[in-house]
Amino acid sequence: MALYEHIFLARQDVSQQQVEELTAALTEVLASGGGKVTKNEYWGLKGLSYRIRKNRKAHYTLLNIEASAPAVAEMERQMRINEDVLRFMTVRVDELEEGPSAMMQKRDRDDRDGGGRGERGAPSGDRRPRRF
Repeated sequence: MALYEHIFLARQDVSQQQVEELTAALTEVLASGGGKVTKNEYWGLKGLSYRIRKNRKAHYTLLNIEASAPAVAEMERQMRINEDVLRFMTVRVDELEEGPSAMMQKRDRDDRDGGGRGERGAPSGDRRPRRF
C-alpha cells in the first residue's frame, strides 16, 4: 500500500466536534477500502491568505494515510461532495514522518515561549526609550 499525506480545510462556522466527525467519516471510508489513518492532527482554526467561498478562516487537519489508490480516490470524491470542506490536498510520499508535524512543533514552541512576544509596555531589557 502507498503512503499519503492529506490535509483539508473545513469551513470556519463548523465546530471542532464536527471536524472530528468528518475526520472519523473519512477514516471509515479509507478502512472500507482497506486503508488506515496512521496519524491525525488537528491544527486548529487559522486565518487564510485569501477568502475561499466567503470564509476568512478555516479548520486545518492533517492525516497520514496508508491506503491503496482506489481508497484514496473514494475519500477525495467524498470530500468534493461535502460542502463543509473548502480545500484538500493529497500527496504521495516515500515515508511518513514520525512524531509531530512542523505545525505542531511550532505551536508547542510558541506555547512554551509565551507566543514569542513580550507584554505590551513591559520593560524590554537593555533598550533605551525611543526619542522622537
